[in-house]
Amino acid sequence: MTFIKRSNSFVLLGFLISSLLLRVSEASVVSSGDFNIDFLVTWSPTHVNTYSDGRSRTLKLDQESGASFSSIQTFLFGKIDMKIKLIPEPSQGTVVAYYMSSDQTNRDEIDFEFLGNVNGQPYSLQTNIYADGVDNREERIHLWFDPTKDFHTYSILWNVHQIVFMVDQIPIRVYRNNSEKGVAYPRLQPMSIKVSLWNGDSWATSGGHAKVDWSKAPFVASFGDYKIDACIWKGNPTLCKEESNENWWNKNEFSSLTRVQKRWFKWVRNYHLIYDYCQDYARFHNKLPKECSLPKY
Repeated sequence: MTFIKRSNSFVLLGFLISSLLLRVSEASVVSSGDFNIDFLVTWSPTHVNTYSDGRSRTLKLDQESGASFSSIQTFLFGKIDMKIKLIPEPSQGTVVAYYMSSDQTNRDEIDFEFLGNVNGQPYSLQTNIYADGVDNREERIHLWFDPTKDFHTYSILWNVHQIVFMVDQIPIRVYRNNSEKGVAYPRLQPMSIKVSLWNGDSWATSGGHAKVDWSKAPFVASFGDYKIDACIWKGNPTLCKEESNENWWNKNEFSSLTRVQKRWFKWVRNYHLIYDYCQDYARFHNKLPKECSLPKY
């Protein structure tokens, strides 16, 4: 389920990716592209290195500390892109997290978590969603490329209709807004953008059996060329929920996946999905969460 049966899927890769990119809006972008302007270092400044032009940043993990940074602004709906180059192997036990969070007791959260692995094994990408303080919505895939060799773009599209996780514009996960059917959905709490690197060897790799090899430290993850096209929180959710040219992400054309996106989504699910909470009957004692019985898109 990792690297097989996919060669034919890439024949029209350039064309299909171009089709996805045609849907990019011309709306104004609220980010400056400078990490020093848009983000604050929130943990261990000595383990954060920002290039002189502010366009690139690295986080370092060693036995002393990890590191993190967070956006100055908070947002309610929008699209976030971040280019990331992950820690070279062996990276077992390390976690690179890129996510949005409301920082409330009953928080909403949209997570990318990159779980390091031992030599020769593909990186695992875990996604999760908290809605009104409840999570338990993990999914995991194996990435179909080596994310340590170059930068790749990881995106969150969050609107009034759906949340879409994307890797190089390919949708890997969709979480629909089914709040009218009694399913919790992040729609009221503004969230900041957060990035962190930390020791997660109690659980991250092989269920916690593969520990961080500190002889290989420091572990470094790199970030750059981010884009924040989102509604800045100003205290009135109505301003962010309305459909407009400025809030392009709320338009009906972004209420579901396109035909091309659906094709790629199915490809990811068929060949790269390694865990889906909606298939874990034992975990939920045969009572899966309500959204598991509803359409994915």
